[in-house]
Amino acid sequence: MLSLQSTSKPGHMATSNLVLVIMLMNILVSGWRIGVDGLSMDYYLMTCPFADGVVRNTVNRALQSDPTLAAALIRMHFHDCFIQGCDASILIDSTKDNTAEKDSPANLSLRGYEIIDDVKEQLEEQCPGAVSCADIVAMAATTAVFFAGGPYYDIPKGRKDGRRSRIEDTINLPAPGLNASELIRMFGQHGFTAQEMVALSGAHTLGVARCSSFKQRLSNFDSTHDVDPTIDTQFLKTLSKTCSAGDNAEQPLDTTRNIFDSDYYNQLQRKAGVLFSDQTLFVSPRTKPIVNGYAFNQAMFFVDFQQAMLKMSWLDVKEGPKGEVRANCRKIN
Repeated sequence: MLSLQSTSKPGHMATSNLVLVIMLMNILVSGWRIGVDGLSMDYYLMTCPFADGVVRNTVNRALQSDPTLAAALIRMHFHDCFIQGCDASILIDSTKDNTAEKDSPANLSLRGYEIIDDVKEQLEEQCPGAVSCADIVAMAATTAVFFAGGPYYDIPKGRKDGRRSRIEDTINLPAPGLNASELIRMFGQHGFTAQEMVALSGAHTLGVARCSSFKQRLSNFDSTHDVDPTIDTQFLKTLSKTCSAGDNAEQPLDTTRNIFDSDYYNQLQRKAGVLFSDQTLFVSPRTKPIVNGYAFNQAMFFVDFQQAMLKMSWLDVKEGPKGEVRANCRKIN
C-alpha cells in the first residue's frame, strides 16, 4: 500500500486538513446528534449510508401499487411501539413454544410485513448486521405519512430489536371501545398528553375499520340505548349497511381513506366517527376543543402529529446489550 504521508506535500496536507475540518464542522452543524439511548439522526452515516434511501424507495414502490398500505405501515409502527417499546416485536413469528404479538386478535388485521422483509433483505445485502428491524418499521411509517400527503418528519435511528414477543402483552393496546378518559389514561402511561393522544388518533385519517370493531355501537349498546346515541342517524345507516356484509366488512375511517388530511376531525364533528374510541374524542369536554382545533386548522394538526409521532418513536427503545440487530425480522437471532 502507498503511504499517503510519504507522498503528500505540505500544501496538499494543509488542504486535506482544511477539508477535514470543514467536513467535521458540517457534520456538527447538520446535526450528528446523539440523543437519548444513543439514537442519532445520522446513526447509519458510516455503517449503512443508503439505509434511508432504500427504505423510502422500497416503501414508495409498494405504496404506488397499493396506497392502502400507508395506513397499514403507520398502524404497524404504533402497534409495535405501544408494546415493549419500538423494538420490532410485532414482526416476530409465533413458534410452537410461543404465540407472538402478531397473532393476537388485535393484530390479525395488520398488513405490510412483506414490505419490511423486502427492505431488510436489501439492507442485509448492502450492509449485513447494521440496520435494525425496529428502525426499518419506524422509517417506513414516516415514509407512509409523507407519501399519503402528510407532513415530512425525520426520526433518529439506532433502535435495537427486542427479543420478546408474546400475545399476552397486547392486552395493553388501546381497544376501539375505550372512552376519552380511558384513552387519556392509557396514553398517559406512555408519557403522552391528551393533546398528543388526539393528534396521534388523527392517523385514522387513513385506512378502514372492520365491522367487528364497531358493530357493538349498532345494537344493544348499553342498558339505556340500543344504538350509540353519538352516531349521526344517516351515518348509522351507512355503518349498518357495511355490517350487513359480515364482521370482516370494511368501513373507511374518513371520506378520504388514502389521503392524510384533517377530514377525520371534520367527520367527528359530524358525529360520523367510525369507532367509539374516535367519536368519544368529540364527546368529551376535555378533548372536544382539540378536535375542533384540528378540524379548523390542518397545519396545526400536521405539526402536532409529527411531533407526537417523533415522541412515540422514542418509546422504550432498546440499545446496546438490551437488544440486537436481527438478521431476519421474523426471528430472534
